[in-house]
Amino acid sequence: MSEQIHLPHNHNHDGKEHFSVHAPDIETINVVADAMKQLGDPSRLRIYWLLCHTEECVANIAALVDMSSPAVSHHLRVLKAAGLIVSRRDGKEMLYKAADNEMADAMHHYIEKLAKISCPWHKD
Repeated sequence: MSEQIHLPHNHNHDGKEHFSVHAPDIETINVVADAMKQLGDPSRLRIYWLLCHTEECVANIAALVDMSSPAVSHHLRVLKAAGLIVSRRDGKEMLYKAADNEMADAMHHYIEKLAKISCPWHKD
């Protein structure tokens, strides 16, 4: 936010710059809110956490999370649309894994921090 905002009340912030000068733009907020909303579903959260640690096909994901393949496919479409996972074709199969981007990395980190779990394959 680069424009000056006139606030209705002056609460004397001791001459400090108002926080709104550094607030993210509405588009960024919408992207983050959408990603967080998608991970608000427990099944998607499980699938996403799993894909943060491995690359798998729909059938294997379904077996690992005890869900039907069509249900898993639905959740994968939602996670992919949110930019949290990516896919690649390997022969006739489609493989899925967490996206390699800042949003996906941050969500993975916060899930593990909030759940008080850690990646079983990495030591920090």
